[in-house]
Amino acid sequence: MTYDVTVIGGGPSGLMAAIAAAENGAKTLLIDKGNKLGKKLAISGGGRCNVTNRLPQDELIKHIPGNGRFLYSAFSVFNNYDIIDYFESLDVPLKEEDHGRMFPVSNSAKDVVNSLLKQLDDFKVTIKKNAPVFAVDYGDKEHIITLETGEKIQSKAVVIAVGGKAVPYTGSTGDGYKWAENAGHTITDLYPTEVPLLSSENFIQNKLLQGLALRDVNLSVLNPKGKKIITHRMDMLFTHFGVSGPAVLRCSQYVVKELRKGAKNVIMEIDALPDQKEEKLLEEITSNLNDNSKKTVRNILKGIVPERYLDYLLSKNDIQSDIKGANISREKIISFVHDLKYFQFQIYDSQPIEKAFVTGGGVSIKEIVPNTMQSKMMHGLYFCGEILDIHGYTGGYNITSALVTGRVAGMHASWEVI
Repeated sequence: MTYDVTVIGGGPSGLMAAIAAAENGAKTLLIDKGNKLGKKLAISGGGRCNVTNRLPQDELIKHIPGNGRFLYSAFSVFNNYDIIDYFESLDVPLKEEDHGRMFPVSNSAKDVVNSLLKQLDDFKVTIKKNAPVFAVDYGDKEHIITLETGEKIQSKAVVIAVGGKAVPYTGSTGDGYKWAENAGHTITDLYPTEVPLLSSENFIQNKLLQGLALRDVNLSVLNPKGKKIITHRMDMLFTHFGVSGPAVLRCSQYVVKELRKGAKNVIMEIDALPDQKEEKLLEEITSNLNDNSKKTVRNILKGIVPERYLDYLLSKNDIQSDIKGANISREKIISFVHDLKYFQFQIYDSQPIEKAFVTGGGVSIKEIVPNTMQSKMMHGLYFCGEILDIHGYTGGYNITSALVTGRVAGMHASWEVI
C-alpha cells in the first residue's frame, strides 16, 4: 500500500501531524507500536492533561530552556494560543490555572485524547496499532517502512514522531534515533531532564526528612565556584533517595549538565524564606527570643518553617529544642538563620532517563528546517515532538512544543507530496 504521508508514533506530536496531513488532503497513515494512541497525553498533568500554557510567546519560550528559540518559526505558523482555539473548536473547553497552565474544564485527559481520535476518524486517517516498525529505508522518490511483521509500506513522506527515551512505558524507547541516523542525522547526547535527584547526605540516608514538602522555597543550583546557575521558586519534596517535586524537576537539567561536565557532586541550596532578608530575619528572631526568654526556643520558632524542617535545622546547629530563649548563644542563632536562607546539600546523580519526565538531547535542530520541520538531510522526511533536541519544563511547555511541531510537520509533509 502506498501513502502520501506516514506518521510513525501516536503521541501528541504524531496525532497532530497525522491530523494536519490528512486535513490538507494527504492520504495519511498513522503507525504506533502500542495498543493505545495518546498514552502520554492521557497521563499528563496527573491524568488531567496540561494541554498548553497561556504565557506570552517570549515568556513561554523561556520555559523551554533546551533550544526553545528554535520554535519561533514554527510558532509563527501555529502557537500556544492556536492550540487553545483548536481544542475549543473541538468542543474541549479549557481553563487556566496557576502559572498559565491550561487544562480541560472537565479535568479529564480522555476528552483531549478522544477529540484528537475523532479528528483522525473524520479525516479518514488509516491507523495501524500494535505495529512496531522494524526499519525505515529511504529512496529517491519514496520511502519504505518495514514493520516487524514483515509488512512493507511505501510512503512519499515520513514524519517521525516517536518521542525520546523518557517515560518508556508510554512507548518512548528511543526507536527513532537509528532511523534519523540512517538518514544522515546527528543525535546529540541524550540525558534526563525534569528528573528526581539523588543524594547521599546523612539526613537522606537516615530518612530524617523523608516525605517532607517545603512550599514556595527558592531552590538553586550552584557551580563549582559557588555561584548560582539557576534558581526556581516552587515547592520541593524530600524523598528516601534524595529530592523531587516541581522546583527540583525544574533545576534538574542544570544539575545533570554539571555532573556530565565531570563534577562528582553538585551543590543545591534552599532558601526557605525567600521574601525575607537574612539580616532582618536575624533581627526578628533575636527580638522574639529576647521577648520570650522563658519559653523554649522550639516554641518561639514554631511556624516559621514546617516542624520537621525546624527540628532538623535546630539539631544541625546543636540547639536543644527545650533550651530557653534566654540561654541560647548568638553564634547558634546566626548559624540557624543562615541555614534558613542558605541550606546546602549535595547531589551525586539523577534518576535514569527512563524515570525522567522529559528527554534532553535528540535529533540536532541544526539539521531541521525550523518553519517546516523538514530534514535538511533527506527529502520527504520530517521530525516532530520529543525526538528533536528540544526540551522544556513541566507545565504544558513540552506538550506545546509537541503539538506545534507536529502540526507544522504534518502540514508541510502533505504540501510537499500533493
